[in-house]
Amino acid sequence: MSNKKVRLMQGNEACVEGALAAGMRFYGGYPITPSTEIAEISAEKLPRVGGKFIQMEDEIAGIAAAIGGSLAGLKAMTATSGPGFSLKQENLGYAAIAEIPLVVVNVQRGGPSTGLPTAPAQGDVMQAKWGTHGDHPIIALSPSSVRETFDVTVRAFNLAEKYRTPVVILTDEVVGHMREKIEIPDVNDIEIIDRVKPSDDDNYLPYGVTGDELVPPMAAFGDGHRFHVTGLMHDETGFPSNSSENAEKVLDRLMNKINKNLDDIIEYEEYMLDDAQIVILSYGSTARSAKSAVKQLREQGINAGMFRPITIWPFPEEQVRKLSEKVKSILVAEMNLGQVVLEVERIVKGKCEINHIGKANGEVITPEEIASKAKEVL
Repeated sequence: MSNKKVRLMQGNEACVEGALAAGMRFYGGYPITPSTEIAEISAEKLPRVGGKFIQMEDEIAGIAAAIGGSLAGLKAMTATSGPGFSLKQENLGYAAIAEIPLVVVNVQRGGPSTGLPTAPAQGDVMQAKWGTHGDHPIIALSPSSVRETFDVTVRAFNLAEKYRTPVVILTDEVVGHMREKIEIPDVNDIEIIDRVKPSDDDNYLPYGVTGDELVPPMAAFGDGHRFHVTGLMHDETGFPSNSSENAEKVLDRLMNKINKNLDDIIEYEEYMLDDAQIVILSYGSTARSAKSAVKQLREQGINAGMFRPITIWPFPEEQVRKLSEKVKSILVAEMNLGQVVLEVERIVKGKCEINHIGKANGEVITPEEIASKAKEVL
């Protein structure tokens, strides 16, 4: 018998439902518009499943608490928006080098600074990749609907656990606050991945790998294993090391555990690309306008298509490169003044024409605006 449920649900609510389905049992955070519902609903529902919710004094402490929850063995999440995401950057880097599974939700809003707290934006894409200092990998996912927010949140936890890494969910005010009728799948039909734990011997190395392994097993504090966690460059035991040879070894493994698994990590949607002459590349809520624009253009006899990265980082370079070799033009539509378009230009390198339509004034980009821009560049 199926236990699927049909619900009218808000995007932020779907995020919490997906997190709970994936096994989230700890939330550390601080309320901030337009992500606050994620904290509120987590506070309500986590105690019902034996989980813990804590509201900290600020966004820095929120992610720090979530890191602590993950180190103690629980699947942990924190959520924020705009300025809060900026505050979380140092600890995001800490989670990356210490290889701590963690999901960080950023419901994007207008900026910079306090900006437009109740208006949508997609201005944090590059910050998700480069916001903290140093070289490190990051996985960032971007849903465009309420149901996809549920699915992407489950996947974010799975990827965080599988690769021992922080995963960012880049949603936005539109996706976070709109309501749609969705079908929540039976929990038994959802793939759940848990971190690999070490054996019960006394030789546990928290960052030790053998052979071709790239992701070390992870013990929880309190399980009986003695180990050290630091934000400094460290050796296999977890203790600090100033060796340049060791630093190179650590960074190579951190990068390779993502770069050598791109086929598993990268996800995207293709829409009407078979005969497309112009492709609208878009993501998040803006992709909804882009898909509608494609339909309008098709009705006017223009062969348009859409490519939507669901995995923003690592960026689907191979797919975009192949696309650029068979279309005349790529139009990047995004709610900022030009971020992903720079990545597309870098990848395409003149193989086709690249154009951009962007907004950063708190208004969504409409299908009509995208269609008009597409006709202009053609």
